[in-house]
Amino acid sequence: MGAGMSSNEWNCELMTVSEIACTLHVPVSWIYERTRRRGAERIPHIKLGKYLRFEIGAVRKWLNGLRCS
Repeated sequence: MGAGMSSNEWNCELMTVSEIACTLHVPVSWIYERTRRRGAERIPHIKLGKYLRFEIGAVRKWLNGLRCS
């Protein structure tokens, strides 16, 4: 574990593009498109080099924000 990192910070599961697409019942292309958008329509993601990863909690929060707008 890195210095200053608690174990709770590493307990979130990172999902791949295909996993998050399956979870949201949308095509993979839709996910990629939403990572390129600006503002509220941009799905929260983490870039690990060329790889995109998604924290399910951040995606849920983003979805709730879309619902309220």
